[in-house]
Amino acid sequence: MGSIQSEQEFSVDDWKSTEIILYVNGVRRVLPDGLAHLTLLQYLRDIGLTGTKLGCGEGGCGACTVMVSYYDPHLKKTAHYAINACLAPLYSVEGMHIITVEGIGNRRHGLHPVQESLAEAHGSQCGFCTPGFIMSMYALLRSSEMPPSEEQIEESLGGNLCRCTGYRPIIDAFRVFAKTDDAMYTKSSASISGGGFVCPSTGKPCSCGENAVNHNGTSTELVTCSNIYQRVSYSDIDGSSYSEKELIFPPELLLRKIVPLSLSGFGGLKWYRPLRLQHVLDLKLRYPDAKLVIGNTEVGIEMKLKNLQYRVLICITNVPELNALSVKDNGLEIGAGVRLTVLLQVLKKVVAECDSHAISSCKAFVEQLKWFAGKQIRNVASVGGNICTASPISDLNPLWMASGAKFCIVDCKGNLRTTLAKDFFLGYRKVDLGHNEILLSIFLPWTRPFEFVKEFKQAHRREDDIAIVNAGMRIFLEEKGGEWAVSDASIVYGGVAPVSLSAPGTERFLIGKSWDQELLEGALETLRKDISLREDAPGGMVEFRTSLTLSFFFKFFMWVAHQMEGKVSLLKGLPLSHLSATQSYHRPPSSGSQNYEVEKSGTAVGIPAVHLSSRLQVTGEAEYTDDTPTPLNTLHAGLILSRKAHARILSIDDSAARSFPGFKGIFLSKDVPGSNSIGAIIYDEEVFASTTVTCVGQVIGVVVADTHENARIAALKVHVEYEELPAVLSIRDALKFNSFHPKTERFMRKGDVEYCFQSGACDKIIEGEVQVGGQEHFYLEPHSTLVWTMDGGNEVHMISSTQAPQKHQKYVAHVLDLPLSKVVCKTKRLGGGFGGKETRSAFIAAAACVPSYLLKQPVKITLDRDIDMMISGQRHSFLGRYKLGFNNQGKFLALDLELYNNAGNSLDLSLAILERAMFHSDNVYEIPNVRIRGRVCYTNFPSNTAFRGFGGPQGMLIAENWIQRVAMELSKSPEEIREFNFQSDGSVLHYGHKLQHCTLRQVWDELNASCDFFKAREEANKFNMQNRWRKRGVAMVPTKFGISFTAKFMNQAGALVHVYTDGTVLVNHGGVEMGQGLHTKVAQIAASAFNIPLSSVFISETSTDKVPNSSPTAASASSDMYGAAVLDACTQIKSRMEPIALKHVHNSFAELALACYMERIDLSAHGFFITPDIHFDFETGTGSPFSYYTYGAAFSEVEIDTLTGDFHTRVADIVLDLGHSLNPAIDVGQIEGAFVQGLGWVALEELKWGDDNHKWIKPGSLYTCGPGSYKIPSLNDIPLKFKVSLLKGVPNPRTIHSSKAVGEPPFFLASAAFFAIKDAILAARQDAGLNEWFPLDNPATPERIRMACADEFTKPLASVNFRPKLSV
Repeated sequence: MGSIQSEQEFSVDDWKSTEIILYVNGVRRVLPDGLAHLTLLQYLRDIGLTGTKLGCGEGGCGACTVMVSYYDPHLKKTAHYAINACLAPLYSVEGMHIITVEGIGNRRHGLHPVQESLAEAHGSQCGFCTPGFIMSMYALLRSSEMPPSEEQIEESLGGNLCRCTGYRPIIDAFRVFAKTDDAMYTKSSASISGGGFVCPSTGKPCSCGENAVNHNGTSTELVTCSNIYQRVSYSDIDGSSYSEKELIFPPELLLRKIVPLSLSGFGGLKWYRPLRLQHVLDLKLRYPDAKLVIGNTEVGIEMKLKNLQYRVLICITNVPELNALSVKDNGLEIGAGVRLTVLLQVLKKVVAECDSHAISSCKAFVEQLKWFAGKQIRNVASVGGNICTASPISDLNPLWMASGAKFCIVDCKGNLRTTLAKDFFLGYRKVDLGHNEILLSIFLPWTRPFEFVKEFKQAHRREDDIAIVNAGMRIFLEEKGGEWAVSDASIVYGGVAPVSLSAPGTERFLIGKSWDQELLEGALETLRKDISLREDAPGGMVEFRTSLTLSFFFKFFMWVAHQMEGKVSLLKGLPLSHLSATQSYHRPPSSGSQNYEVEKSGTAVGIPAVHLSSRLQVTGEAEYTDDTPTPLNTLHAGLILSRKAHARILSIDDSAARSFPGFKGIFLSKDVPGSNSIGAIIYDEEVFASTTVTCVGQVIGVVVADTHENARIAALKVHVEYEELPAVLSIRDALKFNSFHPKTERFMRKGDVEYCFQSGACDKIIEGEVQVGGQEHFYLEPHSTLVWTMDGGNEVHMISSTQAPQKHQKYVAHVLDLPLSKVVCKTKRLGGGFGGKETRSAFIAAAACVPSYLLKQPVKITLDRDIDMMISGQRHSFLGRYKLGFNNQGKFLALDLELYNNAGNSLDLSLAILERAMFHSDNVYEIPNVRIRGRVCYTNFPSNTAFRGFGGPQGMLIAENWIQRVAMELSKSPEEIREFNFQSDGSVLHYGHKLQHCTLRQVWDELNASCDFFKAREEANKFNMQNRWRKRGVAMVPTKFGISFTAKFMNQAGALVHVYTDGTVLVNHGGVEMGQGLHTKVAQIAASAFNIPLSSVFISETSTDKVPNSSPTAASASSDMYGAAVLDACTQIKSRMEPIALKHVHNSFAELALACYMERIDLSAHGFFITPDIHFDFETGTGSPFSYYTYGAAFSEVEIDTLTGDFHTRVADIVLDLGHSLNPAIDVGQIEGAFVQGLGWVALEELKWGDDNHKWIKPGSLYTCGPGSYKIPSLNDIPLKFKVSLLKGVPNPRTIHSSKAVGEPPFFLASAAFFAIKDAILAARQDAGLNEWFPLDNPATPERIRMACADEFTKPLASVNFRPKLSV
């Protein structure tokens, strides 16, 4: 025990108020007291800097990234780093300089090279995530004294998510700033000039195209681009080498002395910033329950998502005693306030400079920190904060415990005590700290010779993800009598108990034993007893988590033995292939290439032009719904949501809400002016639940208040009493209880299935069942609507984030009992949609319009991420039951298929989604006899809805599952079976459609040549023979996707085109821009039609008062339809202009337009288009529901760790037939983005609902409702080699400019990675003597991969065909 003496008498009351300042983009701002409850993001957006986005509110997506600069008086230099503004308390950045995306460049004064590079490289699609990526890269450059490496660039982006691009163009855009060698670097970023070709991989001038001009006036250009880019220098820490306009660190902040702060916030919140340890201790004495914060990365989430109320926050960022870090003779002394980034830097330096035997624990921490959260979190999160949070899945606590670390604790009187890390954690979120104590420092001892420390972690996603199970292990070997025996051991796990857990029995067992096979077997047996999980353990995955404890120890055993190689052989009797257990994953920089033919038509069609809004998006100037400036009297809405899956509403008590500050009103079903019944197809939903709730998250009412936060909290305070009713919580429940939506049974037939089965024609008949998991859209921009009235409520206007403005118009008019002509919905752009904003956005607007209409005030509703995910529906899960007959050659003869999808509590679009799944259940295969029956299941979940592919991918995935099984039955490769059964021109499908212009064989052959499948297969086999615990798999998968809405009436489109007298053109059409480049393609069509530059065409917002009765922007058909409608309007105007043009020679289009105006020629036209020759009759089950098909195929190679289930995609090679692409760069971006989104569906993204398979979750509730628990692919998950090719010389006669649709068709191609994973698992199972077929559900998460790789570690835990639980 020791003590710290007080330096001086101290009282918080003596702190005098001082001017509270920060600089934002070089502008000095004085902050008032009373804002302690605000985050930096809220403040920035309140002052109009809306480039910084709110994507998730929990630091998980990076959309809110900004750069913080502050002067470090100890280092005597300015430090720059990226942070999540959504978590940073406003007062935590007092005295600092904040730079947002608006501060580094804009269109008026010029873009920063980082912005310019991303825009030109096609790295921004919807643009919502773009400012975050820009700021992460900018912060890296500002903080780097030398150009960063490619690895550092990719690491800096690990905390940023993108749902659109597939990341490849973002990496290419920023790679130009990387250091690769000692070559000279150019002074500024490359810019596009002289009309040179733009490389689609980099956005830079590229000479790799070969030009040829056709006789018809269109130019053809063959393009193959990979990583060809011009290097850009950035070596100066203050950025002066870039631009004279670079914002410098404000001189005032260099000279300003930091002072202690005592501030307040809403609800009595107190905020303190002490400057000495004694200040902290005195505050802790006064406020024993106070929370110490640095980055607010845990406390902020607890206060927002868990609704915990902490009244006193003490910011310890400026307390020197807590931020000290010193290297001592016997180890490292680390202050509890040291940020993780600083710790990592010091550890790396120690590893590089100290004796190798002393740094084993330091190496382990370096490796573990690499995968700890994102860079923005590591930049602010503290060592002590992570320790004291005592999370059972902390990545670092098992290592502190295993490494023998000691924690120094100080009480409010200055008394010191020390405890071992292994004794510090007492229970769930409980540590050995009294109310009057804080953690002062951590001591990490050096390791001794032959002492080895190793880290382990397995998560759903490798990067920026919390652990499923992690571990820290230490062993100390000593030589005694020629034998190396264990002298000391520490084995600690996280994720298997409410606290980081030692394995004491195993530790005792190891002591004194030789490090050999006998020790391994005994230790594994002891571990099974030491670490046991209950069947209903929170978090589920009991078998998998238990297997990881064994796998980790086996890896540790092998690693230690490998470390000792050269001194003594401890691996006698083990094959060299077992060393693969010791290989840790190292990701090299990824690369991409694109190959296509440019078919230019006119001035703009066919060229790889950048997205029209890209420069707005990279500067943060692009406005989304939540960025729209609002009137001062705008109210904010918070939804009152059901907390039961199925129940009667007995009473609603709103008294607590009414007394909450800022409350303005509450509205329930009785308050709806018009109809309370709504629905996408039939009226089977309610705006506000009146008597019964049928899912968790159903809207019961809405509260409006003066701020978003006050509305959110007030809505939570509304108390609803329920009488619970039985709930249907899965497809299997629906089948058991006969729970189906009425009139939703569908039937398709071709040939005679029963006769074929009974005739003896089939050599083999197999039966099986396929479960297909759902998927969250995870558009980066949450649902948002701003609604207001005009003329005393006579008109209603709204700005909405929706793919279907007409549906919003219809819902609101219906709910308010107004004619459609008095309701206007406008949409400028979406921050992603993917189908999730087609119908499920409308009920949110309907809820917000009621208070706006009744109060005659603007009302804004923007859903928090967790609410958005909980209530707005996802991709449908499916259950498929098949019976398939085939001959010994592998020819399919008959398919009998039953399909069921999980619709949720309303029909929405579920029937149409089921129908498309049935249409696509053959994928690309000829089957003479087919019978398909489908039904839509009613369950007590929020209504599921459209998602990219609209049921098609589910139908095709079921087909590819039985194909893989046929291959195993016949001992052939799945690729051989696929190719043997291909459809071709003239094939008649099971719904009567005859194929024409089928390019499937061309696509397949080109892919086969590109990926050299035979060689890839041989190399994978060779690798698998040499590696027992790592396996590679390969697969080639084709697709055929029908283009058109399957509802005939929806295949229509309108457009409005105006030509102005200056020669510019304004286009309005009914389609919505959501990142897919629709506006850009439509503008290219208009530009070519008038033979004017693309820059002369402007696409205005989508608005129901400009183009009426528009279909949703969906089904991949928007470019076809709206492009044709715009061309129709342009053609009308051109025909009117033609007589004037023939009279005189005009030097420009502007001259011609003015001349037409002077002749009173109408320069405005409405265009219209209907998709021809489509029809389908469900009574007969025949017709031509699609205008044409987009064909594609993909090859994938993956590598899996069979002991943990970890995997990575080594290669993805895609060939797609897109006819003559309207814009090949945009199309390539759509393909890459769809593939990576599809990779999430098949391998990463798992929805976990409270159902019979997940009884640890509240019934009907969604557990995976944010980026913390639901993992979309990150930059680290994309293929290492990513190749995209467009089939050449295949014009499509069915559409405008011979193009084809691209949005949805590539999505399913990611299943190539899924089947490559299954191929790798098969190799692992063969090593274990298992050669039969086995089921693998999607997503193929680490749990499913590992448990399918049945071996001696899983055998005691589960059967060889164990099927991990899935919410279906």
